[in-house]
Amino acid sequence: MSGFPTSFHVGPLVFHTYGFGLAIAFYVAFIYARRRLRRADVNVEPFTRYTVWLIVSGLVGARLANIATNWSYYSGHLGRMIAVWQGGLASFGGIALALVVGLILQRRWWPKTQLTRFTDALVPALIAGWALGRVLGPQFMVDGGGHLTNQWFGLHYAGQVGKRVPVPLIQGAEDALLWLALLGVEKTRRTYTVGVVTGIGMIVWGLVRALDERLLLGQESHSGSIGVQLAGIALAVAGVITLIVHRPRHAELSTTSTPS
Repeated sequence: MSGFPTSFHVGPLVFHTYGFGLAIAFYVAFIYARRRLRRADVNVEPFTRYTVWLIVSGLVGARLANIATNWSYYSGHLGRMIAVWQGGLASFGGIALALVVGLILQRRWWPKTQLTRFTDALVPALIAGWALGRVLGPQFMVDGGGHLTNQWFGLHYAGQVGKRVPVPLIQGAEDALLWLALLGVEKTRRTYTVGVVTGIGMIVWGLVRALDERLLLGQESHSGSIGVQLAGIALAVAGVITLIVHRPRHAELSTTSTPS
């Protein structure tokens, strides 16, 4: 954000402000997720290792997706493929690879725990961490804003000319509202919520992320932008399938209903 340092130096080392913000968001999400898993009677002993694997696979996937969607640049600068400190991470690439790794490790380390019971505990923590990460991360990075705007809510961002739509703040607010909504779902459907929290989270987050990419970032023709939109729709479709598979059956409703 203009007027706020996007990086600072300690001797010969350069530290990016958004990196510290993302680190804070990661830590908060980790503590919150572990707490939720413990409340769901899930063994949290392997969770630190699980989180490390998710972070590593997420970074690798995000970098590979960025390289794939900007191959015309990297093909001429092969040495910069590993220069992650210069930026260049595609969030949906990270989510895609981390999702695969997460599913494999969940089956390995929690074989007796139903997958959707595990994800119902994990998804709200991931969304809460994402909300905090959008505010503390991209908000303070170079080129962090959306398209040009003359509206009162526009902000100046480093590396971008003119006032920009504050996409990170908007996405942070969207994710915070989704987190609160999922907690409300847990409270009102506590007796048969398995899979419902996960499905709703996938649908809403996927659709909103796709719409943000198309309407707020102004890169409809960019291959990476189109990939984000398609990935968001795919995530939402997977969420619909999850809700259908785990929809409450008539017998379940009968046993959980309160006698009049």
